[in-house]
Amino acid sequence: MEYRPIPRMPEAFQQPVTADEIEAICRRIFGPHTAVLSATELGTGMYNTTFEVTVAGQERPMILRIAPEPGRQFTSERALMRNEYASLPYLAELAPLMPRLIAADFTHEVIGRDYMLQTLLDGIPATEHLRAYPRSMWPVFYRRLGEIARRVHTVRGPSFGPVAGPAYGTWSKAVAASLEDIATDLEGADLDAADVRKVVAAALRHRTVLDEITEPRLLGGDLWVPNALLDHDAPEPTITGVYDFDRTWWGDPAADWTIRMVMAKSDERQAFWETYGPLDQSEDARWRQKVYEARHLGALRLERHRLGNQEGVRASYDSMADILAAVS
Repeated sequence: MEYRPIPRMPEAFQQPVTADEIEAICRRIFGPHTAVLSATELGTGMYNTTFEVTVAGQERPMILRIAPEPGRQFTSERALMRNEYASLPYLAELAPLMPRLIAADFTHEVIGRDYMLQTLLDGIPATEHLRAYPRSMWPVFYRRLGEIARRVHTVRGPSFGPVAGPAYGTWSKAVAASLEDIATDLEGADLDAADVRKVVAAALRHRTVLDEITEPRLLGGDLWVPNALLDHDAPEPTITGVYDFDRTWWGDPAADWTIRMVMAKSDERQAFWETYGPLDQSEDARWRQKVYEARHLGALRLERHRLGNQEGVRASYDSMADILAAVS
């Protein structure tokens, strides 16, 4: 077996797996006599440990994603792989663009971590290939992304909160619980979370504004440029695949990461609205958007801490102060 891991520091969040463990996983899925020809770790993701694996007798390479050990997962990022697994039936309309699930194992009998084996999608990561086109063509990409996001957001759900649970009967309870989890994780990492807790208090104090959202819709959670693939040779940016739906939840589409990133800059990404449609611009909707931004900033602070980006952590406090002034 040709084994090519990414060298990491011992304290890195993404912990390695051995060649023997990868072979054991593949034998679990394909049978005891399975021969793994190669396993190459991919460095594009920042949460799961991901390998492209080639197995004798299989036509194409496959993607093996291995979750962090349970003890290393934050409360606000609990069992993300299981959440993605629970989301797949609700993403059926995107099936032609998504990797197909070959197997999932949450038993921890082979390795003490969840893992999923998926088909390998054709295409080049949009983070690399979009820049191969002149910027005048970039709106083509964002218009298509708007179509995809709209299709996700039209799916109705049974309750609010992460797709795999816990479930909440109102949007305000789901938002407050999410912010509470983030605050708990920040404090567990010895970071000040007082500003996040103030946003929780504001969300509960103005719960009637949040609870104007009465119909849970599916949120992709992380649908953006890093999780899209482009055709190798198309004359304009053409999305061939989307993936990593582990942060899906039920709620207000305006709270989705995709919407946040489109709103972040007034550049080519504004073509997104041409296919997605306009957002609610009422006073209450704008207030809710501030609360959603606080949730994104809290999650970003946590991720930046995990990645050792202390400057980014510090910057999040200034950004959160602006939000607090608007929502209190």
